Amino acid sequence: MSVIYQKVALIGLGLIASSMARAMREHGLAGEITGHARSAETRATALEIGLVDKVFDTAAEAVDGADLVVLCVPVGVMGQIAEEIAPHLAEGATVTDVGSVKRAVIDAVGPHMPAHVHFIPGHPLAGTEQSGPRSGFASLFVNRWWLFTPLEGTDPAALDRLKSLVTAMGANVDEMEPDHHDLVLSVVSHTPHLIAYTMVGVADHLRRVSQQEVIKYSASGFRDFTRIAASDPTMWRDVFLTNKEATLDILGRFTEELFMLQRAIRMGDGQMLHDYFSRTREIRRGIIEAGQDTDAPDFGRVPKKGEG
Repeated sequence: MSVIYQKVALIGLGLIASSMARAMREHGLAGEITGHARSAETRATALEIGLVDKVFDTAAEAVDGADLVVLCVPVGVMGQIAEEIAPHLAEGATVTDVGSVKRAVIDAVGPHMPAHVHFIPGHPLAGTEQSGPRSGFASLFVNRWWLFTPLEGTDPAALDRLKSLVTAMGANVDEMEPDHHDLVLSVVSHTPHLIAYTMVGVADHLRRVSQQEVIKYSASGFRDFTRIAASDPTMWRDVFLTNKEATLDILGRFTEELFMLQRAIRMGDGQMLHDYFSRTREIRRGIIEAGQDTDAPDFGRVPKKGEG
């Protein structure tokens, strides 16, 4: 493939940025990749493993001359970063982000963007529970959705160029209105993570009572809750604080469903439970048919030694 951007600046060098860097290198999509991270250790690691061509102590230095800037920092600090880099952005540069919420990012970043750049908010629906510059891999985005929430008046050519980059990395592309994005993500990502954190918290309390039995005898259900709950705490704190309205809405709906199931169990309504579980199983089948997961009961994981 040919170079799409001559110089890409990655601000924040965690899982998403490191995966982007690896994918861009593998497919020859960027002429030069620069980076910035708050931690000196992270910056040194990124340079050591060849993730970036140059690493800088400040975000302002990293974006100098870049025709694409990607904000890969927690949502809570995006406004601060945007303010810092704004005077240093090149004429005609595209600025995008990878945040899990979009309205809050637009409100925080948008006011700082100069008229001579293209600000195109984005969100790759890909990730693992790992973090840091060593955690990325080039195939992270393959067959995963990368959503864009372009603002009114966005230059179509700039949007098409950005789309061509992410599709070249293997992603599927779609567009959404920002508030609708935040509602959809609250259903498919944010609230499930909150529930996972809660369930693990309950188990932690029980563990103190049951002498490690909750951990020792964890079956696949609890194991998968703990995998989700292992995600970066700073990122998820910011997600819930910045997508408050949608998350509370979906949590309210979840509570109503939970009360309905509690009543069915209490009343011994087996037919209701069977019908409910049959309907929800169809959603899981739809996810598999859409190519977004495997139908293996272990979710495609390789069993560790000693596991059945």
